[in-house]
Amino acid sequence: MARLSDVIEEFIKEMIKETGGEAEIQRNALATHFKCVPSQINYVIGTRFTNEHGYFVESKLGGGGHIKIRRIAITKPYNNFMHLVVSIGGSISEQAAAAHINNFVDYKLISYRDGILMKAAICNKALASSITDNRDSIRAGILKNMLLRLIVV
Repeated sequence: MARLSDVIEEFIKEMIKETGGEAEIQRNALATHFKCVPSQINYVIGTRFTNEHGYFVESKLGGGGHIKIRRIAITKPYNNFMHLVVSIGGSISEQAAAAHINNFVDYKLISYRDGILMKAAICNKALASSITDNRDSIRAGILKNMLLRLIVV
């Protein structure tokens, strides 16, 4: 017998497939449908619909709130780009992040302007209010999400 998490995952994947690569769900409605707690839906989305698995998840608050999940459609020029995004890992220093961004600009995967904005968002000064031990992991998350957003849009 399939675990509930597996069933929820397959249900969401089917929704994404039927809607052409994007599904918009309401966490509470899905939890009611599967007769589970909303945190079960959060677990499935947080572990099975990650950037590394090829999904972009966006939470919207207000009006009941919803979660939008997009399958990242990678075309041939972006195959190496996606590999680089995944290779960033769970944490990255400011210097290493800047080097990645410079490479993305040099290989014309992102524009010079986008590179400048990305560097501003991930610099230590921008992350000054976060705990020093967490900066590199926060930076990695920000960098990955910015890069993926450039592909998805």
